[in-house]
Amino acid sequence: MSRHCFTYGSLMCSDIMFGVAGLVLEYEAAILHGHRRHPVRGEAYPGMVPAAGAHVAGVLYRNVPSTALARLDAFEGEQYLRLQVKVELADGRIEDADTYVFRPEFAHLLVAGEWDFDGFLAEGKQRFERQYLGFGRV
Repeated sequence: MSRHCFTYGSLMCSDIMFGVAGLVLEYEAAILHGHRRHPVRGEAYPGMVPAAGAHVAGVLYRNVPSTALARLDAFEGEQYLRLQVKVELADGRIEDADTYVFRPEFAHLLVAGEWDFDGFLAEGKQRFERQYLGFGRV
C-alpha cells in the first residue's frame, strides 16, 4: 500500500528524498495550513509544529510505498511523529498525506523564527548531506 507524503525541510530536495526513500517519486508543491516550521538548534533541518493561522509550503510526494515510509520513519527518528494531514495543491485540490511533526517533548530544541529553505539550499544542504548522506547504507 502506498500513501502520499508531505515534506517541508531537507526532504523537499528530490535528491535527498531519493537517498532516503531509495527510489524516485513523483512530486508537486503543496501547502499545509495550521502549522509552522522552525529551525532546530544546531541542525540544518527544521521541525514543524501546529500553529493556528500559519502555513508551511512544501512538497507532496505521491504514492510512497510502505517500504519507503518505513525508511522515512527510521530517518526522521524519535524527534518526529508521522501523522496524517490534509494539504492544499496549487490548483486548490485537497489531498490526504502523511507528514512528520516535531514531538512536543523535543520542543525545547526549536528556535524562534521561520526555517528558511533558500538558506538551507545556499548554506545548510552541503552540511546536511555530509551528516546524513550515508543513511541509505545503514
